[in-house]
Amino acid sequence: MRMVDLILKKRDNLPLTEEEINFIIKGYTEDKIPDYQIASLLMAICFRGMTDEECFYLTKAMVESGEVLDLSAINGKTVDKHSTGGVGDKTSLALGPLVASCGVKLAKMSGRGLGHTGGTLDKLESIPGFNIELTEEEFIKQVNDIGMAIIGQTKDMCPADKKLNALRDVTGTVESIPLIASSIMSKKIAAGAQTIVLDVKVGSGAFMKDLESARKLSKAMVEIGKQFGRNVSAVITNMDEPLGEAVGNSLEVIEAIETLKGNGPEDFTELVLNLGAHILYNAQEVASLEEGISKLQENMRNGKALMKFKEFVLRQGGNPDVTEDYSLLPQAKYVYEVNATEKGYIQHIDALAVGNYAMKLGAGRLTKESPIDLAVGLKIKQKIGAYVDENTILGEVYSNQPLTEEHFVEFRNLFKLTNEKIEKPKLILDLVR
Repeated sequence: MRMVDLILKKRDNLPLTEEEINFIIKGYTEDKIPDYQIASLLMAICFRGMTDEECFYLTKAMVESGEVLDLSAINGKTVDKHSTGGVGDKTSLALGPLVASCGVKLAKMSGRGLGHTGGTLDKLESIPGFNIELTEEEFIKQVNDIGMAIIGQTKDMCPADKKLNALRDVTGTVESIPLIASSIMSKKIAAGAQTIVLDVKVGSGAFMKDLESARKLSKAMVEIGKQFGRNVSAVITNMDEPLGEAVGNSLEVIEAIETLKGNGPEDFTELVLNLGAHILYNAQEVASLEEGISKLQENMRNGKALMKFKEFVLRQGGNPDVTEDYSLLPQAKYVYEVNATEKGYIQHIDALAVGNYAMKLGAGRLTKESPIDLAVGLKIKQKIGAYVDENTILGEVYSNQPLTEEHFVEFRNLFKLTNEKIEKPKLILDLVR
C-alpha cells in the first residue's frame, strides 16, 4: 500500500477502506508517513468529504491509536457532555454537579482553552487548590463515590488526533465537517461514557457560523456515536451573543455557582436545564424532557446541586468555601461599569469581539504556553432585544491594569443599537438524535 495512491483515490472522490485508513493513521502516528503527504490528504478530504463509513473508520483508528478509558468499574450510567465552544461557555461547571445530584455518573475529561478565554480546566483552577490531574484509579473511584469528576485529558489518549489537529491548524484544513466530527468523537469515545450530549454552538461567537453547517456537524457526530453503540444527542444552541453574563475564568466560576443556587442568568439557566434534561432522558433516568427539567429545578431549589459542587471541589483538593465567599477566588484590581451613550434596542452583540476583548485583558491565551490571568474578564449586563439609554449599564470590565476611555469606547462598540424593537433570540435552535 502506497500513501500517494490513497491521496489520489481520495482526490478522485473514491471512499477509503477501513484497512487503508488504519494504514494512514498508524503510519502517521509512528512517523512513517510525512506531514506533506498527510496535508495533501487532508486537503483532498476538505474538497471531497467523507462517507459515514469513512468517518467511523477514521474515528475508530484515532481512538485505537492510544489509551482507551475503561469505565466498566463505575457503578451506574456513565454520561459525558461536550461543547464545540463559545463565549462565556461555563456550562460544565454547573451541569456536572446538577446531573450528578440526580443520580447519573459524570465522568468527564476536558482540555484547556486556546483563544478568548480559558477552558473548563482553567476555570476550575481559579478555585484555590483544585487538582485536575487524577490517576485513572482515582478518577473512577471519585465518580463511584460522589457521582462526578472532571480532569485533564491524558497525553496517551488519541495521539493521532493531536498530530492531525496540529497539522490542520497550519494547512487550512480546519473547516472540514468529517474531520471536526471525527476529532471530537474520537476523544469522547476514548473517554468511555455510554451517554453523550453534544452542545453544538452556532453563530458569530461559534466555530459553526450557520445553522445548516451546525446540523451537518451534529448529524455526523451522532452517526459516529451510533456506530460505536453510544447514546448520543446533539443540541444546537445560539452563540450570536455571549452565554450568560460572565466572560473570564473566576467570573464564570461565580456565575456557575450562582446558577446552582437558582440565581443564574436566564439564558445560561435555560441551557443547563435543557442539556441536563437530555442527559437524564438519554440515560433513561426520566420518562420525558419535561420530567428531567423539573427534577433538575428541584435539585437547584433544595440545595442538592450546590452540595454536589462542594463535594466535587473538596474531593479534587479545592476549597469548597468559594461557594459562600467569592473573595477566595482571584480578584481583579479594577472594576469599571460602562454605560450606554445613546438610546435604542440592542440589535446585535459581537460575541467573537467580546471574547477577543476578554483575551486582551488577559483572560485567554494566544498560544498553549501563554500565561492566563484568572481574575480578569467582563460581564455583559444587557442582551439582544433589551432597551437601553444613557443611564443603562451595558456591562462591567474586570482588569488588573488601569483602563482609559479608549477601552470603554471599544466596549460600547461591542453593541449595535437600533430604534426598532428587537425580539429576544431563541437559545435552543434544533436537536439531532
